[in-house]
Amino acid sequence: MCVDISRTWFIGDGEPTQAQKDLHRIAHQHIVENTAMLGPGIPFKDLTFGGHQLPEKYVEQRYGAKMHGVGLCDEWPLIVYPQDWREGLFDYVTEPGMVLCVEVYLGEVGGREGVKLEDQVLITEDGHELLSRYPFDPKLMG
Repeated sequence: MCVDISRTWFIGDGEPTQAQKDLHRIAHQHIVENTAMLGPGIPFKDLTFGGHQLPEKYVEQRYGAKMHGVGLCDEWPLIVYPQDWREGLFDYVTEPGMVLCVEVYLGEVGGREGVKLEDQVLITEDGHELLSRYPFDPKLMG
C-alpha cells in the first residue's frame, strides 16, 4: 500500500494572515478543479491544458507534475504543466484503475511562504474516487 498526500498546516496559537489564507485558497482550488476533470478516457493533454492553471507569479516554482501516479517518486502516469508539455510525449488517456496524485506547490520566487497540497484519486469505470480522507487545515481554509 502506498499513500501520497500533502497538507500544509498553520502552527501556533495565532491566526494565519490573509496572505497565507489566500495562498491556501488558490492551492485548494487547484486541487479541487483539477480533480473534477478526472475520469476514464481523458487525454493527458486535456488534463495538462485544462482545469485550474497556476497564476503567473507561481509558475516558476511549480511542482514537477500537475498530477502523477502513486509510487516511489512521481510515477507514471505523468500529467505535466503546460510549460512542460512536449508534443507526442504524453499521448495517452486515463484508464480505470489508474491512481493519480493531484498536486500543487504554490509559492513565489523569493517569497516567505508557500503551500503544498495533494490528494490521491482513483480513476473508476464511470468517473473517479477520492482516496484521500485527511482534512485540510480549517484555519487556512478561512
